[in-house]
Amino acid sequence: MPPKTVIAFDLYGTVLSTASISSSLSSVLSLPAEKAGELAGLWRRYQLEYTWRCNSMGRYTDFETITRSSLKHVIPEITAAQTDTVMASYNNLSVFPEVPDALATMAENGRLVEGYVFSNGTEQMMGASVNRSSDLGSLGAVFKGLVSVEGVGRYKPDAGVYEYLVGQVGRTEKKGVWLVSGNPFDVLGAKAAGLRACWVDREGGGWRDQLGEGLGVEGPDLVVRGVDEGVEGILERIRLGGEGGEV
Repeated sequence: MPPKTVIAFDLYGTVLSTASISSSLSSVLSLPAEKAGELAGLWRRYQLEYTWRCNSMGRYTDFETITRSSLKHVIPEITAAQTDTVMASYNNLSVFPEVPDALATMAENGRLVEGYVFSNGTEQMMGASVNRSSDLGSLGAVFKGLVSVEGVGRYKPDAGVYEYLVGQVGRTEKKGVWLVSGNPFDVLGAKAAGLRACWVDREGGGWRDQLGEGLGVEGPDLVVRGVDEGVEGILERIRLGGEGGEV
């Protein structure tokens, strides 16, 4: 019997909505919802920018530090106590609404697939998010493991983090390892490293990233509107093509 297909789910922006932190910002800082939403978006922007800058400089600090520092960048006047409160909320972000159904489908098809979380987040952040999520409940047990880039000391989309993922899920080859992500930079990084990738296009705008064309890297193997559609699409490819979802 061929090995199960691995589906590695990105956490922030794919399983968990980083925009949902806006409610904590609104409450802690007494901000209107619209303003809190704007700040949450900026926070996410600088959080990612900081990771890419670390990669470019060949330096590493953990994702919790990155997240705290980028929050301070966006809201310089935030106090230490307020930061601690907001950061605690970051470990309890809301899942996107279709995620429980996606994980239920994973559980029903355990003979074909096994799931992992693959994230820039620290192991502590990932564990807290998955285990504390009231939205996931017992479905969090679908994940066979949590794979953090901490083990590499680099951030997505560095090629080394995808190589690390393949090793951590017990594979010697990349065939049969899928990434499901809502972040185009993550999808293109996985494709450049030789993995299969499913992009969650929640806005429905289609794949517009042009970097891959210049680099000779193909875009995503699947484009879907939700994580549930991604899981179903990968399962369909497995049923049609056998090991690794070859069609």
